[in-house]
Amino acid sequence: SVAEDILTLAYACGINFFDTAEVYAAGRAELLLGRLLRKAGWRRSSYTVSTKIFWGGKAETERGLSRKHIVEGLQACLQRLQLDYVDIVFANRPDPLTPMEEIVRAFSFCIDRGWAFYWGTSRWVALGPFFRFFTFIFLFDVLDIVEPGLPWRSWRRTRWRGSSNLIPPVAEQVEYHMFQREKLELQMPELFAKLGLGAVVWSPLACGILSGKYDDGVPVYSRASLKGYSWLRDKILSEEGRQQQAKLKELAEVATHLDCTLAQLAIAWCVRKRPTPA
Repeated sequence: SVAEDILTLAYACGINFFDTAEVYAAGRAELLLGRLLRKAGWRRSSYTVSTKIFWGGKAETERGLSRKHIVEGLQACLQRLQLDYVDIVFANRPDPLTPMEEIVRAFSFCIDRGWAFYWGTSRWVALGPFFRFFTFIFLFDVLDIVEPGLPWRSWRRTRWRGSSNLIPPVAEQVEYHMFQREKLELQMPELFAKLGLGAVVWSPLACGILSGKYDDGVPVYSRASLKGYSWLRDKILSEEGRQQQAKLKELAEVATHLDCTLAQLAIAWCVRKRPTPA
């Protein structure tokens, strides 16, 4: 299949991180990735798999970041992926209806059970959720005895794991490309420095916009033409979208000069910038 050819070629070229989510194609993406990984027979230690939890089904108990859904959702992901564990599991968006301590305890429980090595957040960069999360960290740590002389970052991780038995997140999954730089470059550097948080960037092609395929409207069979992607279509056809297309025409000249495509230029730009530890 096309998916198998792409995955095999990617692995052969050194790509070893495969990211999915319970919501992608209503779980079918995980089923496909699981079958392909099993068929390929690669050593499990030679690649990394991540998944994301939030939208798992139609029932109220199959959505959100309650302890119930985090635990049951991750177990369902592992069954579809045919894996014993994922390397990292992300909270796919903030959940204002679930207490932060419950979220952290649930992910810590999953890691202690061996279902994941690490956990992180996805699209939590908006100040509201981050402030709520790190306020919780601070208040929880204050209950412990502070060991004098330890750097704040080391103390936070040591005290968290040492006495509370809770595990902090290791990374935020954040949108980053030529048209979206504010979150990663302006909002997160302090978190990198003070908390040792890493980042996993997504959408380096801006949902395909930076590939140049929308320079003359929305082609049939493109993502923006699909059911459920009206938000992307509206964005492309908006005034902002027209301004972006004008900028892409200038970038196309740069790509031509470098003898590459717009998509290659956009991805190379992200790799070259590297504003954060990944």
